[in-house]
Amino acid sequence: MSTIGFIGIGNMGLPMSANLAKAGYAVRAYDVVPENAKRGEGAGCVATGSIAEACNGAEAVISIVPEGDHVRAVYLDEGGVLDSAAPDTLLIDMSTIDLATVHAVQGAARERGFEMLDAPVSRGTKGAREGTLVIIAGATDDGFARAGPYFDVLGADIFHTGPPGAGCATKICNNMMMGINFLCASEGLTLARRVGLDVDKFFEIVSKSSGANWPLVGYGMMPGMVEGCPAENDYRPGFSAAMMRKDLRLSQQAAQANGASTPLGAQAHALFALYCEAGYGELDVSSIVRFIGGGLSE
Repeated sequence: MSTIGFIGIGNMGLPMSANLAKAGYAVRAYDVVPENAKRGEGAGCVATGSIAEACNGAEAVISIVPEGDHVRAVYLDEGGVLDSAAPDTLLIDMSTIDLATVHAVQGAARERGFEMLDAPVSRGTKGAREGTLVIIAGATDDGFARAGPYFDVLGADIFHTGPPGAGCATKICNNMMMGINFLCASEGLTLARRVGLDVDKFFEIVSKSSGANWPLVGYGMMPGMVEGCPAENDYRPGFSAAMMRKDLRLSQQAAQANGASTPLGAQAHALFALYCEAGYGELDVSSIVRFIGGGLSE
């Protein structure tokens, strides 16, 4: 099996790199926080102390980091991936970031002769652990084919959504809808409780009815709704409210840049920003249900 450099051993990167190691790849793990890279050793990876070391001998480099600035640093800084990887290395960034950064980093990679994909993911840490992620790739046909063996380990639903850049564009639109749907589910549950309904029975009914959406049915907003959901673990992420705020910000940047009207996306961004600024950004995104209608103490 070939060697993979994996950069970003966080909540998503750790189980993803672990699955690649279990599949027989030699995974060289790097994270800016050394303790995170060390966690990778327990998952079958080899911890490295630099990006250059992670890229050494790698046929592919996969990264998943929080923000566009981090992606720029990983790839463009001195000693970064473009300086360190062999010319024929496949580069796969699986972060959800702004489109300006996607185009800038991919353009720099292309000038250096690299094939680079943007391939953000969905289904959160549960999907990362189970190898059932949705992978949304923007790539050339050749790049997508080369990435196929890695994607088959990491995901269950894999899409070639268009040329390089289209993956992140698709994910930004998707996550704007997800953020709105978290608020939709929160408002419905809050209203049901306030009018005296049995919330568990309400959940059962709505799950089979036209008000259903993925945050409610597939993710779970309150304890007991979906087995193993963050609500059953004191809303530990998971996918944090701060990350949801970030993705909604990206959607509004894209909307403004392209003249699109997204009033619900703008409102969702404003509410998640308010929630995070109140000190709850590190909780799971589903914890927003406690904020809607002033229910934080309930």
